Amino acid sequence: MDFAERYRIISSRDPRFDGQFITAVRSTGIYCRPSCPARTPKEQNVTFYETSAAAHEAGYRACKRCLPEAVPGTPAWNLRDDLAGRSMRLISDGVVEREGVDGLARRLGYSTRHLARVLTEELGAGPLALSRAHRAQTARTLLTSTDLPMADIAFAAGFSSIRQFNDTVAEVFQLTPTSIRERQSRHDTAAPGSITLSLPYREPLDIGGLFVWLAVRAIPGVEHLGTDAEGTFDSYSRSLALPGGPAWFTVRRMPGGSSPRLLLDAHLTALGDLPVLVSRIRRLFDLDADPVAIDEALSAAAQAFGAEGGASAVAGRALAARVAATPGIRMPGAVDPAEMLFRAIVGQQITVVAARTLLHRLTLAAGSAFPAPPPGAAPDPSTPTLLFPTPAQIAEHAGAVLTGPRAKIATVVNTAELLASGALELSFGDDAAEQRRRLVALPGIGDWTAGYLAMRVLKNPDVLPTGDVALRTGARRLGFPDAPRALAAWATPFAPWRTYLSLHLWSASAPPPRPPEATPTRRTTATAATRTPTPTTRRKPPTIPTEETP
Repeated sequence: MDFAERYRIISSRDPRFDGQFITAVRSTGIYCRPSCPARTPKEQNVTFYETSAAAHEAGYRACKRCLPEAVPGTPAWNLRDDLAGRSMRLISDGVVEREGVDGLARRLGYSTRHLARVLTEELGAGPLALSRAHRAQTARTLLTSTDLPMADIAFAAGFSSIRQFNDTVAEVFQLTPTSIRERQSRHDTAAPGSITLSLPYREPLDIGGLFVWLAVRAIPGVEHLGTDAEGTFDSYSRSLALPGGPAWFTVRRMPGGSSPRLLLDAHLTALGDLPVLVSRIRRLFDLDADPVAIDEALSAAAQAFGAEGGASAVAGRALAARVAATPGIRMPGAVDPAEMLFRAIVGQQITVVAARTLLHRLTLAAGSAFPAPPPGAAPDPSTPTLLFPTPAQIAEHAGAVLTGPRAKIATVVNTAELLASGALELSFGDDAAEQRRRLVALPGIGDWTAGYLAMRVLKNPDVLPTGDVALRTGARRLGFPDAPRALAAWATPFAPWRTYLSLHLWSASAPPPRPPEATPTRRTTATAATRTPTPTTRRKPPTIPTEETP
């Protein structure tokens, strides 16, 4: 976007662009989100920045009215695969706090000097300033959303001392931590031992589709989907190993009024892991996406086939109808890159249900027991009992536990050994081409697995796995080409959102439901389609895809 486009956005106060850039006003010395309700400043007084850290480095302070830190993140870090985008993904995952700037530079493969120069040129601030802004944002959220003591907030936000916490908050917001807390907007009282936060996102959000996707893949003991009185999924819980120790969380849908919310209940071993956990949950639920832009682009590309007439026009209208019927569709991400790789390998060429069974068996044999709740605590079915096994644990147990083709089991064991030894590394900040090269070089891993990792770990929005059987089935049912090369050529107009196109094609691959009188009353759980569906194996279809490969 150029200056004129951004100025039109702040003049219209469009909330869709909150978090995508920062508006700094020279006459007042403050910076705001694009939708700030204050009077639109004159053009000559406005400077736009990519990040709040850049605005702060330029001498501006955060607006106390619109709270520019309390916004979703920018989708640009997933769209961009350059050094700046990869750096931002790792900074949000807490790499600077854990490993310093040297560790960040090592992971990215550059010198600290070159990294600082590129980030300053591209984003207006160096890695330390960007990490500092991230800590300030976390601190503000905790101050306004929890009753935690100031010292706990300081360390949970990643500050090394209370003095550093006080100085940074005062400098960024021109308010003391106590003053910010007085403006608190707590929604709910957290359960004992937990931290409850609101997760901002851009509407619309197909949270129902996300919950269904996670439900059919949930590993018992590790993940749990809660339901409301009508039997609809309304919460997701799981365990997770974080740098400071095991943790578990619940994300729940809170309907009501004109602004439905997602609430996070986090239970941590170390408070300092909170920013890491929030970052990974945002990736898991794809909360930084721009759904309006995605849906508009997919719908426009689909409707463009109408100009061709005939079967293409019918197919285009069918796809456009699917996009309109599922606004805010999101691509579920990953909370751990290594775990997602094992899920993808095990899920090759089998149904989702079969993959979940194997993964549950592996977790029972190799995973660690999750710490039990304290004595006297009320029983909670959402509390996990297991942690997904580490690569070292998988390398030790997978050969004896997994069933199926020997080649696949060997691939799991070999990959686990490489990850455990450090010979293979995966992270959210990987270069997409380099990650793909490392993966396909391993025996038993091909284009589908590498592309699936790019979708879910790197959040690459422009992946279309044309070799996927279910995806090709969906394309054929809508009337589009299903041969891999023809399908890739047909999908070109949908760039750079072909990952989201994949979701719609996967959904279209599900067989139509049987008539109500022929549907078993107990078969209501969404399951994956088999490779060759038959009347005896068809069930109520999910709104999300299988993980089959050719």
